[in-house]
Amino acid sequence: MKTFKGNVLFLDRSDINTDEIIPAKYLTEITKEALKPNLLEDLVLPGFARADTQDKAVIVTRENFGCGSSREHAPWALEVNGINVVIAESFARIFRQNMYNCGMFAIELPKETIDNLFLNYAGKEVTMAVDVDSNQIVIQADGKSETIDFKVGEFDKTLVKEGGWVGYADKNY
Repeated sequence: MKTFKGNVLFLDRSDINTDEIIPAKYLTEITKEALKPNLLEDLVLPGFARADTQDKAVIVTRENFGCGSSREHAPWALEVNGINVVIAESFARIFRQNMYNCGMFAIELPKETIDNLFLNYAGKEVTMAVDVDSNQIVIQADGKSETIDFKVGEFDKTLVKEGGWVGYADKNY
């Protein structure tokens, strides 16, 4: 059983693009570690500060997360900062696949469910655990717990379990 677990960062905006996730001026970096201090540095969102990403493992956001260019640097910048799960209404197609290719989770939930997450949990200390095998998210805050089911394709689930394409290729080729 593989589980991702950690504190949640709520980003209440649609269309957060790859330049906001990691600005293009850092694309010459050759290690993931070099991207670490620059995650979301160009994100303009009322009440958001770069320090908000500290000790977070999950992002909950709105629609079309990861739009923009098709670089892998955006998932890498999340990963090196300990964020391995993004939950949104929708993702840009290439960003979504880059997440899975890196062994990370891009979970799509209906707008109503995302709205309820923001309504009930934004602004609170929240942890989430994502169970890859059961396709369930367990949310904990204020001494309460809630479980949400999600769907993911079997191959994408396999990529997450194997740690991405490299792990999958090592095991299968």
